[in-house]
Amino acid sequence: MSITIKKVQEAAKIIRDTVIRTPLVHSPTFSRIFGADIRLKLENLQRTGSFKIRGAAHKIFLRRQNIGPEGVVAASAGNHAQGVALAARDAGIPATIIMPEWASISKQEATGGYGGKVILHGGSVGESLEKAREMAETGKMFIHPFDDSDIITGQGTIGLEIMEDMIDAEMILVPVGGGGLISGVAMTVKTLRPDARIIGVQAAACPSAYESLREEKRIVCESRTSIADGISVKQPGEQNFELIRKYADEVVLVDEEHIAAAILMLLERKKTLAEGAGAVPLAALLSGAVKVPADSKVVLLISGGNVDSPLLGRIIRKGLLKNSRIMRIKVYLEDIPGSLSTLLARVARLRANVLHIFHDRNIKDMPMHITYVELEVETRGAEHIREIRTDLQNAGYHLGEDSFP
Repeated sequence: MSITIKKVQEAAKIIRDTVIRTPLVHSPTFSRIFGADIRLKLENLQRTGSFKIRGAAHKIFLRRQNIGPEGVVAASAGNHAQGVALAARDAGIPATIIMPEWASISKQEATGGYGGKVILHGGSVGESLEKAREMAETGKMFIHPFDDSDIITGQGTIGLEIMEDMIDAEMILVPVGGGGLISGVAMTVKTLRPDARIIGVQAAACPSAYESLREEKRIVCESRTSIADGISVKQPGEQNFELIRKYADEVVLVDEEHIAAAILMLLERKKTLAEGAGAVPLAALLSGAVKVPADSKVVLLISGGNVDSPLLGRIIRKGLLKNSRIMRIKVYLEDIPGSLSTLLARVARLRANVLHIFHDRNIKDMPMHITYVELEVETRGAEHIREIRTDLQNAGYHLGEDSFP
């Protein structure tokens, strides 16, 4: 089935009672930082916290008459699972969701809470997909997470909304995993505004779409662990790849540190929680992978906000380290009363906040009269860190890279 702007417009009508029309909001802070008019398309505010429900709802409601009493089956570790479960519940049909055995408990619970029957199977999403396809042979309709024309068309409704709200958008940055999102958005936007630039952003830990475009054929990439797990897809879909080649201008890569920094910046500056996959468009600007022309109109598609609470804590910490908001000071002190309190008082006068203290007297070859102290300190940035380090050295403190006093 071909994917056309007319079908996307029809999809918008089909799913309008199931999905939220998410806001396109201006960010004065990001606009000032990058010298352009920066808008955020907040799909993290979508039902289930992700854009995935758009494609799932379109598939299910469009093909409702073809779905038997066994309902639908899908495989996913997170967002697609929740989207299919909720769309199926809204349509009044059963949904079976195959999730890999390592899928987070919170996402299993969310999927079950939306009405899906969760079955844990396999050590990878690929193995879960195989199981889902097996179950489809028993009468269930299989819903692929991205390589499906109905799914792509449903995701294209995001591009339709962006164009309705900002027809003069000059650049749109879109997360890329298997390609369902960017292929639908790119086709829609390019049809309505051919001169708009569509830039895909992928995690460097799993650069399957990037490498496939470079090789001019779909290839399988081995993936490393990434905080952008929602786009860690080893091979782009067949339909998706052809649409990306036709409509997207380029795909760029971003590293883990910049993704973490983007999550933190969205949280602090825009009070917006984005998952790793959702934050990669901002990461592309932060890293310099994408340069925006001065005063241009730019949309960052924040595709989702589902992040596990324990992981969020680690991501925030990584982002703070990347932005020089946390420093570690290793100091050798004379082991006499008051030496530690004097050090802490000096750090306080420098307006740095001590988060943790580690104190050790038992280091090999360290003189008996010396003690080792490591402070973890919250700072305002790189210049503040240099100020603290210089002040302590000028005061005669021997820091970790120095020899014992």
